[in-house]
Amino acid sequence: MRIALFATCIVDAMYPRTARATVRLLERLGHDVVFPAGQACCGQMHVNSGYLKEAVPVVANHVAAFEAEEYDVAVAPSGSCVASVKHQHPMVARSCGDAALEARATAVGARTYELSELLVDVLGVTDAGAQLGSYFPHRVTYHPSCHGMRLLRLGDRQAQLLRSVRGIELADLPEADQCCGFGGTFSMKNADVSSAMLADKAANIAATGAELCTGGDASCLMHIGGGLSRQGSSITTLHLAEILASTEESPVSVTGDVRVSTGRAAR
Repeated sequence: MRIALFATCIVDAMYPRTARATVRLLERLGHDVVFPAGQACCGQMHVNSGYLKEAVPVVANHVAAFEAEEYDVAVAPSGSCVASVKHQHPMVARSCGDAALEARATAVGARTYELSELLVDVLGVTDAGAQLGSYFPHRVTYHPSCHGMRLLRLGDRQAQLLRSVRGIELADLPEADQCCGFGGTFSMKNADVSSAMLADKAANIAATGAELCTGGDASCLMHIGGGLSRQGSSITTLHLAEILASTEESPVSVTGDVRVSTGRAAR
């Protein structure tokens, strides 16, 4: 299968290792990965802030970038960005009366998947240890992001994949379905509320005794990781893709707040 990678802004700018881990996983399964060069922001921050008119060229750029590449499906290691592509893009086009762009955006969105959704529903991965070689001997807790739960309806796909990683000890997170307080521009516009929500999330993470917190959205993990760091916690964050890409031969090790990729996983 030929798979197009939608890296997303924050992964490209802040966590390129997550994009590389996504590629390694797909290539490990025997698939070809392509990168549509014209991709940029998906525009969800514009939409969430009410700037629909300003979001139109952003949506049009995304659609054109992914129309320009030959592929079977597209994937992103971000539930919020996939939710934007699937749900917001057609709405933005419709709001400006562009029926042609709406149809094109709907077609691109229909072929775009969040990583765990692609692995489980399309590629048939049910046992990460057996099928991906995933190995991660650490105590981990898992934060399910809001967009994945409520818009994409991912259910327990991410948790199931994590549970099947060899060596992992997955600790249940109290009040896991509660928002971490990031919400994109919400954390800036409502900083006090966001900080209070983050404090609750950090306390629940600490209560699990986990070495790190994982999830499927780099933005939420950045927010959570920042809060933990400011508290002086030794708990770190690590994207789901990096845990799944970790193998016994090329492990991703976690020590304090320093993540070190060794062997082939570092490439």
